[in-house]
Amino acid sequence: MPDATTPTPSPSTSHQRVALASARAELLEEFAGTFAPETVTECLEDSYARLLPASIAAYLPLLAQRFARERLRAATRARTTGGSDAHAGRAPLVLFVCTANSGRSQLAAALVAHRSAGRVEVASAGTAPGSAVQAEVAVVLEELGIDGADLFPKPLTDEVVAGADVVVTMGCGDSCPILPGRRYLDWAVADPVGQDLTAVREIRDDIDRRVTELLEGLRTERGAYLAPHAS
Repeated sequence: MPDATTPTPSPSTSHQRVALASARAELLEEFAGTFAPETVTECLEDSYARLLPASIAAYLPLLAQRFARERLRAATRARTTGGSDAHAGRAPLVLFVCTANSGRSQLAAALVAHRSAGRVEVASAGTAPGSAVQAEVAVVLEELGIDGADLFPKPLTDEVVAGADVVVTMGCGDSCPILPGRRYLDWAVADPVGQDLTAVREIRDDIDRRVTELLEGLRTERGAYLAPHAS
């Protein structure tokens, strides 16, 4: 959970303060009985701080809420099953990690969510996250009917790694922490940074093929999940 020694910047506007208070209230209600209010509050404040600076600062409280929710859900999984869903009767969590979390890992996460029809939980993160998702990534996702407008880069956190069942690294080298009990994969996928739309489409299709194989493997291992469907 959050590092207590890291100072948390205060919201810069009254609108942000109100929005952050609303986000806190929603998270407290969602995780009541699972985490203490102080833990939820610390996670939200830490998530807010970790997303700074952001190019879309006006939406920072909302993004911090989404980021905190992802972390708290992953922490819940890690606490109750040790990070493995093998005997829990629930969907596996697949985590995609790249350097900036602005291209490859966002494409992979969005494609898993789409191809699995929501039956596989998914997260993405960056070891050195950028300020925004590449515009071309949203375009090539939209071509498959996937809305990428709400995607945003997030830093890698211990909770999400601990809660994951499968961790897929994509060009982040040895920056991803290794924990026992998880399945690790490394996908050698081209980086879409600086590429034109044609090249980004090729990268998307390469990732899509890998996603299809991953989901087919999960479906075979845990027959409760849907096979990848056609776009």
